[in-house]
Amino acid sequence: MARLQTTISPIDGSVYVERELADAQQIDAALSTAVAAQQSWKHTPLADRMAICERAVTYMVDNADAIGMEITMQIGRPIRYSPFEIKRGFQERGRHMISIAPQALSDIPTQPKDGFQRFIRREPVGVVLVLAPWNYPYLVTVNSVIPAILAGNSVILKHSDQSPLVSERFAEAFRAAGLPAGVFQYLHASHDDVARMIDDPRVDFVAFTGSVAGGHAVQAATSGRFIAAGMELGGCDPAYIRPDVDLAHAIENVVDGALFNSGQSCCGIQRVYVHADVYEQFVAGVVGLTKTYVLGNPLDPATTLGPVVRVRAADAVREHIRAAVAQGAQALIDPALFPADQPGTAYVAPQILVNVDHSMGIMTEESFGPVMGIMRVTDDAEAVALMNDTHYGLTASIWTQDVDAALRIGDQVNTGTWYMNRCDYLDPELAWTGIKDSGRGCTLSILGFDSFTRPKSFHLRTVTG
Repeated sequence: MARLQTTISPIDGSVYVERELADAQQIDAALSTAVAAQQSWKHTPLADRMAICERAVTYMVDNADAIGMEITMQIGRPIRYSPFEIKRGFQERGRHMISIAPQALSDIPTQPKDGFQRFIRREPVGVVLVLAPWNYPYLVTVNSVIPAILAGNSVILKHSDQSPLVSERFAEAFRAAGLPAGVFQYLHASHDDVARMIDDPRVDFVAFTGSVAGGHAVQAATSGRFIAAGMELGGCDPAYIRPDVDLAHAIENVVDGALFNSGQSCCGIQRVYVHADVYEQFVAGVVGLTKTYVLGNPLDPATTLGPVVRVRAADAVREHIRAAVAQGAQALIDPALFPADQPGTAYVAPQILVNVDHSMGIMTEESFGPVMGIMRVTDDAEAVALMNDTHYGLTASIWTQDVDAALRIGDQVNTGTWYMNRCDYLDPELAWTGIKDSGRGCTLSILGFDSFTRPKSFHLRTVTG
């Protein structure tokens, strides 16, 4: 009997998508097909690989409005924003990785040596299994899929059961682009089946983005084999507001960094440390701006804050807020200002908390919702200590007009990305990486190809006479 995977739309709790899970025979066939397809694909000239990926990106951009509607229905992001995941971020990342492929994948020369030809070649690893999340379903997936295919690998994509249509859209795009059959495939599969795939010798690398618990599960599944897994995991990312800040700019961008996508971003801002000299003004500005957000049906173009992904996620966010208040935090936003916030629904009012400290989960654990805690600090040293007081390390930001101070403080903060006067953005020219419980490895930038290749040394001696 076929096993069904059901996607519930957070908009109204209705069933939006149902798909059959792959059975053991389908999974085995996909793995064998991926191995066979990769053997010929790796010999395809890089220029041809680049052209195919470019056409696939173009296909996605040309269909961005329809894809945007699917994003909204699957995860609840307001329709006013969803198409731009494709038109901006997806397109920017995909095209940048295509443009740098010749440099990133070229042979590495050695110093000349008489009688020898020596170089290091970047060989594709083989079959790449991509395990992708729902919160930025195309932005995250493009980070791995495009460079893996450019590097000469075949890819099997298993997307979150909340966003299964993303896999199908990628397949459509690559088919329209002329990618040879079998180089890209997707599967709807159970967690147990994914674990068995990771343990299968036909899989050569795993690219996982998701929770810390999910990362541990992937690592356990790889433990019996000598293969690598890239991990892009959680965050509880901080911002530090210095007294020399451009206050209006910081307020606008920090609030957006906390509330965009209903706070469901691994690199969104959750905890803010504000210098005492500007604390009152910053808090007042943040509260005022937060109250202007419109929580409601994401299909309404006026909506700026949609539901979180599911009711149990909403309940978890509410519990984080309730627990903090019970410990002494003060909630500055009256949920009554957002009538859509109702128990038993996925709609959660945004919340700004003060009188918080690091004994509270709201300042130490990932909430993944529209909530932000704000603490007063007295100097840079206190801010650095608090920013580093975490088991995460994805991004951190400083809001100041002093570049030298930003560089000096950034050297002291344990993080994968250090921002000045911006947040919650991935620059494809920079390595996207995390430390501690935020993961390991990296995507994007010229270093983003390293996970999908292995070095192979060529040591050729010329024998004469």
